[in-house]
Amino acid sequence: MTKRFSLMLLLLLCMTGIVSAQSKLTGVILDKDSQEPLAGVSIFNSTSKTSGVSGLDGTFSVPGGSGKQRLEISFIGYSPVSLEATAAGSSTAIGKILMSSDAVNLGDVTVSASMAIRRKTPVALSTLDPIVLEAKLSNQEFPEILKSTPGVYATKQGGAFGDSRVNLRGFEAANIAVMINGVPVNDMEWGGVYWSNWANLGDVTRSMQVQRGLGASKIASPSVGGSINIVTRSTDAKRGGNVFYTVGNDGYMKQGFSFSTGLNEKGWAMTLLGAKTTGNGYIQGTEFEAYSYFVNISKVFDNHSLSFTGFGAPQWHNQRNNSDNLQISEWQKQPLKYKYNASYGFGPNGQRKQSSKNEYHKPQFSLNHNWTIDESSSLSTAVYASIGQGNGYGGQSYTSADRTNWYGATEGVPNTTFRTADGAFDYSALYALNTDPTNINGSKYVMSKSVNAHKWFGLLSTYTKQVNKNLEVSGGVDLRYYRGTHTNVITDLYGGKFFIDNTVRSNYSNTDYLYKKLTVGDVVYRDYDGFVMSEGVFGQAEYTMDQLNTFISGSVSNSSYWRYDRFYFEGSERQSQTSSFLGYTLKGGSNYNIDEHQNVFANIGIISRAPFFSGGAFLQSTISNMLNPNAINEKCFSMELGYGFRSRYLTANLNAYRTQWLNKTMVFSRQPDQTLPNGLVVNVEGANALHQGIELDMVSKPLKNLELTGMLSLGDWRWTNNPSGYKYDLQGVALNKDNGPTTVMAPDHDYVKLQMKGIHVGNSAQTSAALGATYELMKGFRTGLDFTYWDRNYSYYKVSDVSTTISNVTYQQPWMIPAAGVFDFHATYRFKLGDYNCTVNGVVDNVFDQEYIADATDGSDHTWKTAKVFYGFGRTWTVGLKLAF
Repeated sequence: MTKRFSLMLLLLLCMTGIVSAQSKLTGVILDKDSQEPLAGVSIFNSTSKTSGVSGLDGTFSVPGGSGKQRLEISFIGYSPVSLEATAAGSSTAIGKILMSSDAVNLGDVTVSASMAIRRKTPVALSTLDPIVLEAKLSNQEFPEILKSTPGVYATKQGGAFGDSRVNLRGFEAANIAVMINGVPVNDMEWGGVYWSNWANLGDVTRSMQVQRGLGASKIASPSVGGSINIVTRSTDAKRGGNVFYTVGNDGYMKQGFSFSTGLNEKGWAMTLLGAKTTGNGYIQGTEFEAYSYFVNISKVFDNHSLSFTGFGAPQWHNQRNNSDNLQISEWQKQPLKYKYNASYGFGPNGQRKQSSKNEYHKPQFSLNHNWTIDESSSLSTAVYASIGQGNGYGGQSYTSADRTNWYGATEGVPNTTFRTADGAFDYSALYALNTDPTNINGSKYVMSKSVNAHKWFGLLSTYTKQVNKNLEVSGGVDLRYYRGTHTNVITDLYGGKFFIDNTVRSNYSNTDYLYKKLTVGDVVYRDYDGFVMSEGVFGQAEYTMDQLNTFISGSVSNSSYWRYDRFYFEGSERQSQTSSFLGYTLKGGSNYNIDEHQNVFANIGIISRAPFFSGGAFLQSTISNMLNPNAINEKCFSMELGYGFRSRYLTANLNAYRTQWLNKTMVFSRQPDQTLPNGLVVNVEGANALHQGIELDMVSKPLKNLELTGMLSLGDWRWTNNPSGYKYDLQGVALNKDNGPTTVMAPDHDYVKLQMKGIHVGNSAQTSAALGATYELMKGFRTGLDFTYWDRNYSYYKVSDVSTTISNVTYQQPWMIPAAGVFDFHATYRFKLGDYNCTVNGVVDNVFDQEYIADATDGSDHTWKTAKVFYGFGRTWTVGLKLAF
């Protein structure tokens, strides 16, 4: 009995020793710069040979023995951390572990980009890290990676490489501030973004953040719908590089490399990247070739750092014109169905011809200087330049009445004037017309390229001062100068010997141009420069105490516009008058962390934004020096409430927003025709809209290897008044009710009233949802499936059908596109191959080949029968391999 008791006691003591030996090491892992928790970080206890992974809130728990333990902490994109901890008792708290980016100078770039911090900055935001970009981007257009973000709707439009678009909370690109490393890239003349200029930007992107609503951006250019902040790669702190190769559907092929010297003892570092992408295009006749390059050279001093960054994405791609959208019944008649391209065709000798093509190169160079003045103040300055050069094709004709024959379709029905039996564009017929010996006026149809070149220089500088432990103030300047050159040059006479441009140039006293025989390289249609200058100042005060963070910020900017026209004007009349507009922003907000799991925030703001150069400051910027006499600032009043929850296994964010958009200017034009030899411009003023809704997004990790994501966005976006506008001809001359010139304003000045109160804002899904699951089947191998759903997407509509005799246009609700949803699959496997770290990545988008309509323009009867549509892509795929050294 005594022996049994002694044996049991011995076993009990051993078990107690074992249990006590299995103590736990706990802590939380944060990003050093942003203080954001890092989820999915690998923690390995090399002493006890045990491991763990950080949760969604950055916390971790790793088994360990007693005494000193060594933890090895690693995460993609961050420098590894090695530390020692002494385990005592059943649980030992290590506290906060800060991980630094593995890139030199990323900190100041991130600050200049005005990146928001969750549970501190009171805005609704979503961030995409390099792992998501690598796993899911595939051969999608760059904005499409955001499709699972609340409030975002992204499509490929015509479907050619780089021709995608993105809407945010119902606002189009012109009302979304897009910044790359803190430098604004929205077009200075019309406010939008041509994503084809950045077609391979994903190759050099390190992270991407979408701030919905007012956002945290400090620059003087305001955004109505939100902002997209893109941070490119910086210089890697360690020496190394990689090569990669990807193949996909329809001849898609990408290959590239990157190399970094690492940071040497003298504080110098450099990173280079280059890539080439080619393909035949999913849509018929949309071949493309694109390149991307990136260079960063950094120098770190004691209290200073300098970083030079240059990148670009030169490309050319054949297109399917956005006006080539067809009625649903017409798509069914085409042999290739939704892949049909009305611009595709062949010449008389079988050579490939294309009437819709784009080529562009818009490199951006910036020099960033960060000066840590003392422990409480710093100065960050970026000097940048963007010099763009490129063009898009556009057909010209001898008479304006023949111009529509260039269009692939009219009101959704394919044009048959130049069309072969298989639906291709009949370029041979153009040659036959142009070479007809009885045609003494030269080529009736020619091809030209619409050249767009710009020189854009800017300076963005921010001074930050930590006044005390609670108060931080910052302020700065935002200066920009822009000159855009727009001309049109003949590229192909299609067999003819010359072309006569019959464009009316009423401001020319010498009419010899009417009889001049033009040839390849000569200018037609337009030749002018648009100038934009902007000077802005901004400031912000941020107060933090315990769980509360509050900020108030404001900016004032002056925008000046003028125009120099070499085509429609002569002498001193070539330069227009200068028009200047003063704009401002005022916004504030607070975030309160209720506890370590919950936070609430609110923000409110008002924006007064200068009208754009195109369609605002000028009545018709292509051919007229006439300033818009009634141009006024657009205004926006916005407010938002939000709630956040964060734990180891679940994060969720819920927010509600209300944005009033006031005094929107809409300028619409009609080209000259037989009834309107001088054309028509309708300048609509004072259109108001209300965008409101709720958004929910969440991430859950119910199991160690399983991650679930979800999103729901419900919007209600409507026009709230009936605006009116006056009529002018294309030279800016006011028209009376008999369509003749007038020098007297209303009531003699003819006007149009738009009955659009209560009509839904079109061109973006007002309901969207997403569900996703990612599972790690084994170490290094992750696979996932995502489902995205869209509904209540009303057709796009415009006022191009305004008649010269009708003064009241009554709108009906546009046709609503049927709801749709698609599944996307992705898988990634990371493994070692000798000394190389290898990654194999595979993506299948629209796994079940779902047929759905992505874009629609409303038709005459507001039903599916007359709507003009583009279908979304069917199943596409890519497989890639990356070897890192």
